[in-house]
Amino acid sequence: MTNKLRLGVNIDHVATVRNARGGNVPDPIRAAVIAQEAGADGITAHLREDRRHIVDADIDGLMQALTVPLNFEMAATEEMQAIALRHKPHAVCLVPEKREERTTEGGLEVAKQDNALAQYIKPFTDAGSRVSLFIAADKAQVEAAARIGAPVIELHAGAYADAWAEERWDERDSELSKITDMAAYAQELGLEVHVGHGLTYDSVGPIAALPGVAELNIGHFIIGEAIFRGLGPAIAEMRRCMDVARA
Repeated sequence: MTNKLRLGVNIDHVATVRNARGGNVPDPIRAAVIAQEAGADGITAHLREDRRHIVDADIDGLMQALTVPLNFEMAATEEMQAIALRHKPHAVCLVPEKREERTTEGGLEVAKQDNALAQYIKPFTDAGSRVSLFIAADKAQVEAAARIGAPVIELHAGAYADAWAEERWDERDSELSKITDMAAYAQELGLEVHVGHGLTYDSVGPIAALPGVAELNIGHFIIGEAIFRGLGPAIAEMRRCMDVARA
């Protein structure tokens, strides 16, 4: 089994810039192709209910253009289920979604709706898509994810990343400890572990060093860095940071 840590690049915010003034540029499909050429192991795109960044046509284009896996982030709604089942992406990642939020806040509540979610994810499994649940580094949520049969979890790193950015070091260490413990626990339960949200060149190292983590999904920071470095070099530097930490 390879120890290489996979990098999924989220291209949502290329679409955010496009949508700021309408039209077709910058093109998130072009960004996704550049990302895979630069070494991304997968592409993540979140089709929100309000279509504030990625839109339906982008998913159509990604499915046609990519040779690396597409991780389709979505809310657990009937509309999104139908879209995902039509496309059958490599993976679907269920995330919480609120209209008023700027970005995904916190993890999906699995423990209190495990029966409904178990029924919701079954068609994806039957269709051949891997199911991932974006959850907090919380024991009850990890156990619920395993209980309903989701093979993958993605631990929300937002609190860790925010504490790092704001130099709240004790809180950073506490959040890192939670992620470390829950990544190990999830592995014991047979789950594959991904981590995402808010990671930067500075904060990615301690997460990338965790042997139980198989994949990181990073978007906003990489797209921001691309303004200064170019998208390919921005991804290459994140890949380098991850590889150094994993080594």
